[in-house]
Amino acid sequence: MLGWAYGLRIAAGDASPIDFFGYFTNLTTLLAATLLLTTGALSLGGFTSPRALITARAVGVTCLLAVGAVYNVLVPGTGSAPPWVSAALHVVVPLIVLADWVCVGDRPALPWRMLWVVLPHPVVWLAIVLARGVADGWVPYGFLLPSRGAASLALHVAGLLAALLAAGALVWALSRGRGVLLRRGA
Repeated sequence: MLGWAYGLRIAAGDASPIDFFGYFTNLTTLLAATLLLTTGALSLGGFTSPRALITARAVGVTCLLAVGAVYNVLVPGTGSAPPWVSAALHVVVPLIVLADWVCVGDRPALPWRMLWVVLPHPVVWLAIVLARGVADGWVPYGFLLPSRGAASLALHVAGLLAALLAAGALVWALSRGRGVLLRRGA
């Protein structure tokens, strides 16, 4: 799906992978898919995923839940992608990773003291995007435009981080479920 969307960008004359993966949705979908495939392959091979990989998968699920929430609540229908691509990336993919997290019990409960790990990926992404916005005016999402003022930007960033922490708390809470497939220790 990301390949299809990138192909559409190339056909439109915008082949910049930096711009394409400047979108948090695209970058996070690629990272989450990689983590999901890796943990799935390990499980199918009879191996246990290391805790760091499980935590990274939890971060991916968290970020995609936040992507789905922000898109569907705050900015539905925006963007240049065809509607089916937007629906897939902002509805279907977050639901798939959530279903995987709920149903596949291949992990231990995540310690609450580690909830902070949901923040570095989006904070680094935000810092890069905002620096680029100041430097050349390009930001992937209109609500991050520096020209909207510092107060608007600060409120949006705070809201995004709050949404991430809320999504992370849900993922951490769900990690306590046993799952119905590949139960750890079963």
